[in-house]
Amino acid sequence: MALEVLIFDVDGTLANTEKDGHLVAFNLAFKELALDWEWSNELYHKLLNVTGGQLRIKYYLKKYKSDFQHHDLDNFVASIHKLKTNIYVRLMDEGAVSLRPGVERLFNEARATGLRMAIATTTTPANVDALIANTLGKKALDWFEVIGAGDVVPNLKPAGDIYTYVLKAMNIDADKCLAFEDSYNGIISATQAGLKTLITVNEYTDTHEFEGACAILSNLGESDQPFEIIKGNSTESTFVDVAYLQELHAQHC
Repeated sequence: MALEVLIFDVDGTLANTEKDGHLVAFNLAFKELALDWEWSNELYHKLLNVTGGQLRIKYYLKKYKSDFQHHDLDNFVASIHKLKTNIYVRLMDEGAVSLRPGVERLFNEARATGLRMAIATTTTPANVDALIANTLGKKALDWFEVIGAGDVVPNLKPAGDIYTYVLKAMNIDADKCLAFEDSYNGIISATQAGLKTLITVNEYTDTHEFEGACAILSNLGESDQPFEIIKGNSTESTFVDVAYLQELHAQHC
């Protein structure tokens, strides 16, 4: 099957939003609510094993603040997460995060060659909109035929629900698509939906296991900034372009 669709995760894949965006926003929300919680980068590394901001807060309380009590924990956590999202959007508006190497170039090349694009993420739609609008402009949101985000599916990654949702919405078979991920939970999710996957690691995920990945790269690369192949077949390509993706998609992986 020829490659027709590229489906992108967001946090950690398109941009290093975790460290420079979400972690900062969580801590600012805690401070604004006068909570004596502060997440270090080291702790956040561990918390990222839990997908979804509200679930991450609940896990933190259970694991590290077991004495914390609240009469309506679900709504309390939801209110924290809502504030955190508002702060995250503000940080994006202030230009706190830029796209990873090669992302904007690949988007433009994909559009020029007629590849369809979509997003499949567990982060909220507001977070996706803020990142895309503030790095590429609001019109860039229309580049993605489907934006699967947040709680549009019952189960977050590592369940394959979000990818299955996107495939159904695009009326496309998985074997005509390629997913872009950065984490263990991400590749499990994509694999469950039957997708071939390209991994670009970051500081939070460079020790993760990525069994079944078509390739594991340091980033997408640029013409003057070649990617490093961490795992995968050798190639004459030094950065990820459409020709490389077609080569990768044709492999048995």
